[in-house]
Amino acid sequence: MSSALIHLSTLGFAWPGQPELLDIEAFTLQRGESLFLKGPSGSGKTTLLGLLGGVQQPNRGSIQLLDQDLSRLSAGARDRFRVDHTGYIFQQFNLLPFLSVRENVELPCHFSALRASRARQRHGSVAKATATLLAHLGLQAELLERRAGDLSIGQQQRVAAARALIGQPELVIADEPTSALDADAREAFLQLLFAECREAGSSLLFVSHDQSLAGLFDRSLSLAELNRATRLAEI
Repeated sequence: MSSALIHLSTLGFAWPGQPELLDIEAFTLQRGESLFLKGPSGSGKTTLLGLLGGVQQPNRGSIQLLDQDLSRLSAGARDRFRVDHTGYIFQQFNLLPFLSVRENVELPCHFSALRASRARQRHGSVAKATATLLAHLGLQAELLERRAGDLSIGQQQRVAAARALIGQPELVIADEPTSALDADAREAFLQLLFAECREAGSSLLFVSHDQSLAGLFDRSLSLAELNRATRLAEI
């Protein structure tokens, strides 16, 4: 087993009828590492995240997650692999507003027997895992049965983080999750997220255009510099 959680090699991707959007010679994320990936609008960051999750397939090259080449898996197998090993925090959080906080957090455990098993092994039950994560992220127990659509933005953000973290996925991907928060709230949330990722042993890939956050991470990288297609387009 290698020390790299993610390894991309000679990756190329283009949407049909469009010029190549991504041309990445090599990219690696180590196990347990936190990485800030700066991605301005239009740089291909959302497409890259889709490739890492197996939602899209590259036109060339390989994407290895946990030493598994995603291109060798069927679409259904990629979906199962994603929910087993990856937690997502989206910019708009993507909570189901008609479900309770508890139901939203526990969703990954309904789709992944592996994450449900890990939650039970670590906390005794999925319900206890949910309550513990939410408490660590600063949400009171009385919110557990409240509808997610009735929460404040900051509360929704913490529910989305708990949903991504439950069951200790090896990779947590955060796509602009702090864009609606002020500076103090952004840093406070990140410190909570770092602590939970460390406790779970998860790597964190955090994508944002807010360069002021970069110094909080183990490593910072610009997608524009990593992506050869962007550099060629500017020549």
